[in-house]
Amino acid sequence: MDNIISRLEQQDWRTIAESLHDKGFSIVENILSAEECKQLISNYTSPDIYRKTISMERYRFGSGEYKYFKYPLSSLITAIRQTVYSYIAPIANKWMEVLQIDKTFPATHETLLQQCKAAGQDKPTILILKYGPGGFNTLHQDLYGDIFFPMQIVLFLNEPDEDYSGGEFVLTEQIPRAQSKATVLKPRRGDMLIFTTNFRPTKGSKGYYRVNMKHGVSEVTNGNRHTLGIIFHDALS
Repeated sequence: MDNIISRLEQQDWRTIAESLHDKGFSIVENILSAEECKQLISNYTSPDIYRKTISMERYRFGSGEYKYFKYPLSSLITAIRQTVYSYIAPIANKWMEVLQIDKTFPATHETLLQQCKAAGQDKPTILILKYGPGGFNTLHQDLYGDIFFPMQIVLFLNEPDEDYSGGEFVLTEQIPRAQSKATVLKPRRGDMLIFTTNFRPTKGSKGYYRVNMKHGVSEVTNGNRHTLGIIFHDALS
């Protein structure tokens, strides 16, 4: 997996960090090749690599389906998860510092998983999502337990306006004493989106304050949309 690790290490992480601090998200282009995207989509029908399938309609999460991977994860997914974590853990710690939250995230992803396991969170949260026409995802946060990392990533496996229409990625900010702000994103196939899991710091006239955020997917109007979601903490179930 030296190739994917090299691709990640060559990114401008200073600019990525600035975007995360300023907006709560950053789009990193061309992380996955077209062939890697195709292979991940092809594996959607391979039952041996998943631990659970969720019908979104059943739980009123939206319309579509997603599957949780089981351990051991593929070398590609593991490399992405570990490498990206090492770059964004310092950002997460800076957020905790400015918000005066007494919490520090470890430097390595392996140590974070050990903390999750000690708290009973030992189920992988990596998932692949599939939406067809009419599919959508309601606004939500991916927490899964008391231990959670404040950022996560999603990799886009289809080309918008070619493989599918609609299906934009939506982020909302709950601004204090004001109406919520929505941001609509349309990354291309192979792009990686890093975004906040539940909140981020914003600087005001009296210092930093906490802005709560949620994410979802607008309705797909045509075609099929697949994404790979990588969450850094594990789940209770």
